[in-house]
Amino acid sequence: MLHPFKAVSLSYKKAPLEIRELIALDEAACRRFLHTLHHDLHLQDLLVLSTCNRTEVYYAADRDQSPAIIEALAQLKQLPDATAYYAYFDILDTYEDAVQHLFEVSMGLAAQVVGDLQISNQVKMAYQYSADADAAGPFLHRLLHTIFFTNKRVQQETAFRDGAASTSYAALELVEELTTDIANPRVLVVGLGEIGADVCRHLGDSRQFSDVTICNRTRHKAEQLAAECGVKVLDFENLTQGLREADVVISSIARDTPFFTRELVAHMDVLSYKFFIDLSVPRSIEAEVETVPGVLVYNIDAIHSKTSAALEQRLAAVPQVRAIIAESIASLGDWAKEMMVSPIIQKIKGALETLRQEELERHLKKATPEEAKRLEDVTRSLMNKVLKQHVLQLKAACKRDNADQLVDALTELFDLENQPATA
Repeated sequence: MLHPFKAVSLSYKKAPLEIRELIALDEAACRRFLHTLHHDLHLQDLLVLSTCNRTEVYYAADRDQSPAIIEALAQLKQLPDATAYYAYFDILDTYEDAVQHLFEVSMGLAAQVVGDLQISNQVKMAYQYSADADAAGPFLHRLLHTIFFTNKRVQQETAFRDGAASTSYAALELVEELTTDIANPRVLVVGLGEIGADVCRHLGDSRQFSDVTICNRTRHKAEQLAAECGVKVLDFENLTQGLREADVVISSIARDTPFFTRELVAHMDVLSYKFFIDLSVPRSIEAEVETVPGVLVYNIDAIHSKTSAALEQRLAAVPQVRAIIAESIASLGDWAKEMMVSPIIQKIKGALETLRQEELERHLKKATPEEAKRLEDVTRSLMNKVLKQHVLQLKAACKRDNADQLVDALTELFDLENQPATA
């Protein structure tokens, strides 16, 4: 086994929205969960990733720790019975499966909209949380930097990131479909989460929408985005009036409970169809809102991949992306194999250094300072040459997947079982 890397994954592929929103973690919860996993469960190489489509934990441990992780997650989210959610999780308890999965997630291959750019930034944020919590070891650092390098290759060498196929663009296409029969539709975006801000940019770039308004609790943030996108700003205090006037309301509000309730929407006196699109997880629009006459609600699961030219182009590039991922995983594997023999190399170095010092002690007593300096230089050079040869042989054996026999021989030759490793 190259490394005891594992993963626990809950995603849109097995878990419906009502389950995903129960499990979803914001930044503060991610950081608390990292602390619990690291200090209470003593897990290493930790990465906690939570988006609208998935909540995942990557970790290193000799044995499968998924029941304890799910239990800790249930406690954090105050869910009474963790076992009720086991069926929604995928358990990836081998190095190969966990590494492959994280690469596919990070590149956007596993996204609900294939090639979604937002996941790359979300993985970087999750990595930052791990680094801040001192929960990322040498392996995770190497893995994530390999993923970031792979992402650059995908962007530079393939058409996988071309076009505007993303969750936010899919939301735009949904708005376009819903408002086909409305002249100059009025669109109101409430809350400026990452996807909501991207939708604003798409709306600003679209020729189909000239009456777009954004509303956010923090007006300064809304003004900045409005200046960028060329749209209007509505004060949060005037939201009710904006809701009455809008044909489409897009919600990207981050909170634990729905902001838009049936009671709130029922007071709007909807005279024609009004569309609510919920981009938030947990949902920010109460499901019962759709019981208000004339109101239709679409949540994140309704924003399906559109058969746009951009998406078709991305799908055509998938084999090329998978080939690049395979190269990166092979390179990571070579590094991991070398790390497995690193302690052996350090012990060989220690054994050689002990022999060198013993021989120097025998000859330095009668040597002049100049001779002592020469002996020091010659013996150190000889030791480094011998060490280099063994290192090269070990690395070559690692690539051939037959290092065990050579390690056994070197262990016996240098009596490494009784030799402490050197720094």
